Amino acid sequence: MTEGNGQALGMIETMGLVALIAAADAAAKTADVKVHTYEKADAGIMTVYIYGDISSVQEAVRAGMETAKALGKLLHYSVIPRPAFDFTEWIQKKTAVKGAAASGAPAATAKAASAAAAPKSVKPAQES
Repeated sequence: MTEGNGQALGMIETMGLVALIAAADAAAKTADVKVHTYEKADAGIMTVYIYGDISSVQEAVRAGMETAKALGKLLHYSVIPRPAFDFTEWIQKKTAVKGAAASGAPAATAKAASAAAAPKSVKPAQES
């Protein structure tokens, strides 16, 4: 049995970080859920991912949705009860990729690898 079975994945999409934080705060204070991560799309659209047991996620998303709606920044919300895939692994992969990209680790590693693999050019000595 995967960790995702018997649980639910909730998502709240807002316009802007302030509304996202307010919605996530309301969701976390309302029910016993885990606010796992958030994701930023283009033009200020942000989504927070919440998981826990089905009834808790439904109540938490409702509270977060109402908070974002009161701010006039709610775009969309959704609850997926008992998803058919292990969403915790999926979210962790997305978080790991986002974290590595933010730290610049892949770019730095690729740059170092290409520098090590590239042949060193030798400058001819200048004659005086």
